[in-house]
Amino acid sequence: MLDDATIAAIAEELAEADRTHGVIPRVTARYPDATIEDSYAIQAVWRDRNIAAGRRLVGRKIGLTSKAMQQATGITEPDYGVMFDDTVYESGAEIPVDLFSNVRIEVELAFVLSQPLAGPDRTLGDALAAIDYAVPALEVLNSHIELEGRTIVDTISDNAAYGAMVRGSTQKRPDEIDLRWVPGVLSRNGEIEETGVSAGVLGHPATGVAWLANKLHQHGDRLEAGEVILAGSFTRPMWVSRGDLVHCDYGPMGTISCRFS
Repeated sequence: MLDDATIAAIAEELAEADRTHGVIPRVTARYPDATIEDSYAIQAVWRDRNIAAGRRLVGRKIGLTSKAMQQATGITEPDYGVMFDDTVYESGAEIPVDLFSNVRIEVELAFVLSQPLAGPDRTLGDALAAIDYAVPALEVLNSHIELEGRTIVDTISDNAAYGAMVRGSTQKRPDEIDLRWVPGVLSRNGEIEETGVSAGVLGHPATGVAWLANKLHQHGDRLEAGEVILAGSFTRPMWVSRGDLVHCDYGPMGTISCRFS
């Protein structure tokens, strides 16, 4: 495992890359023996420094929960990161490309919790009981570590490649809709690029919320009431560039649109 000084140094490299919208070499290229626990330690140092600087944590993102995303990245287990208040946009937003090192879009559902959820051994039923409502969401991926050859260790160190979230306005309680069958039709500049259905996320998108509660328990943490949980993508990531108009149709859960300027 990496020592504390190395973990802190990598966290500072990632913070500088975030400030400058740059990309750094892979952690695993420089430290091939780095472990998943090392990567979460790097992420935690980066997170705590942001909180100390005044940013407010509003939720978590779960990644790599579907076969589509696992095949797209070559990584076969879920991961998680944190979301700060200044990274959340509403549908219709104009989002500056210059905020990011690179931009890809994923189709997801987000859940808002009505009560805390702590592991271990939480189940889908426990997650559904803790969820207040679901909303459609797009995740903006933003990678500060070079993409080619990256592993789960690199991705987790980089806050699970989270950049921003664009949130829709339609809210549904878990008992109002079968959350397994929410569709996603993702378009760029009027052309459909990706489609999927939310059951592609672990069979039920709220399963990821239970997984996250159990994983956080291993790190001495828990999910709190009011937190927003991005449950993972059920489409492959779509690259976008300056000027692109992104639109996603979620059927009974409405639509989301945003433009990158």
